[in-house]
Amino acid sequence: MRKNKHGNKKRTTQSIMIKAFIILEILPFIAYFRGLIGTLAMLSIIGTLFVFILLTLSIRISDQWEKAVVLRLGKYIGLRGPGIFFLIPFFDKADSFIDQRVRVTDISAEQTLTKDTVPVNVDAVIYWLVWDVEKAALEVEDYITAVSLIAKNVLRDIIGKHELAELLQNRDKIGEEFQKILDSHTNPWGITIQTVGLKDIIIPSALSDAMSKQAQAERERQARIILGTAETEISEKFHKASQFYKDNPVALQLRGMNMLFEGLKEKGSLIIVPSSALESMNLGAVGGLTALADNANKEKKS
Repeated sequence: MRKNKHGNKKRTTQSIMIKAFIILEILPFIAYFRGLIGTLAMLSIIGTLFVFILLTLSIRISDQWEKAVVLRLGKYIGLRGPGIFFLIPFFDKADSFIDQRVRVTDISAEQTLTKDTVPVNVDAVIYWLVWDVEKAALEVEDYITAVSLIAKNVLRDIIGKHELAELLQNRDKIGEEFQKILDSHTNPWGITIQTVGLKDIIIPSALSDAMSKQAQAERERQARIILGTAETEISEKFHKASQFYKDNPVALQLRGMNMLFEGLKEKGSLIIVPSSALESMNLGAVGGLTALADNANKEKKS
């Protein structure tokens, strides 16, 4: 409203200056023509000028996005505009021109304690508009300042009702709650809150470092749990395999031969196998045959 009042004062000052300039410019001509024409003609000219001045005083113009609040002898009589409209000089007054476009207001709550007593700085942005010009003009003196102050109070109340984790994880949900509460306060003023968004939540640096360490420890714990689960699953698989090989020695021997073959297949590989395993699976002969075959291939290539 303050901005509108400044704009109204500017418009009124400009209008008065223009009218005064017109009157001052006309007075010399009136004095000059008074000696040339008769009194009746002079009165006719003065009457015409008076009507012209009244018409000038009655004309007002509001922009496409504005509505003018008109008072007659201090009493509200209605809204005018957008475009050109007329007032009764000396009786009517365009008290204010209210913008009905969507407006954006930045608000912040500094060093506000959450439910778990953590001091945070929260920055938010609200989008709002005047949907009822009459209520905005008559119900609240300075609706722009009122919206900003009530938004800060509501934001502080919401921060105090939620823990830090909720603020960080549920911004959209808290923004919707903020919008509903704020709209319930501003709706009687003819103002609706369209959207509210939490831009940033700043926490103390010491707490930020502690939370980072906590998250790192949690990730390490999860990694150890996953590794332990994998070891358990592997041991279970080995147990099942041992039961199968226990009753099937031929399968165990084939498995051992396959493992040895895979190891010797790589160049420069060295495999140390216990003698007991060689004797039980008869891998000694197999290893010797594999080594002889490998030497024969090398001689052919050379």
